[in-house]
Amino acid sequence: MDLFDLNNNEYDAKPLADKMRPNNLDEFIGQQHIVAPGSLLRRAISLDRLGSCIFWGPPGCGKTTLANIIASTTHGNFVKLNAVQSGVADVKKAVEDARNALKLYGKKTYLLLDECHRFNKTQSDSLLPAIEQGTIIFIGSTTENPYASMTPAIVSRCRVFEFRRLSE
Repeated sequence: MDLFDLNNNEYDAKPLADKMRPNNLDEFIGQQHIVAPGSLLRRAISLDRLGSCIFWGPPGCGKTTLANIIASTTHGNFVKLNAVQSGVADVKKAVEDARNALKLYGKKTYLLLDECHRFNKTQSDSLLPAIEQGTIIFIGSTTENPYASMTPAIVSRCRVFEFRRLSE
């Protein structure tokens, strides 16, 4: 094997931050006000009964990491979209796939929308029926105050969890 052999199994293009991310709630550091043993969110995750929610906090405080832990811990399908790169067509496809998974396999779908504050009203409204009907369990991730940056109809159907800046 030489330095330029990229076909070996040891080659991994993942960034260091992705390699070091916690894989479960016991490894998750910080945000104890949200994920402490016995907390509402932790119980909902462990019972696989999470409802639609919005994770709001500063960059780098664990919002996306917690969503990934939810993805690996719960028994549903997990779809990840980024509001900067996605539009109504992507949402419609995800909702249709979720509807089929629920109908055919009885399997729920978690839809993580990263940077959800970037969706405009039309894009946000495309999510509303699926959230209301339980077709998807929406997990929004945002650095902006959702009460000011998102449509009230979406926010009113979600539990908002406020993440705090990490101290260390």
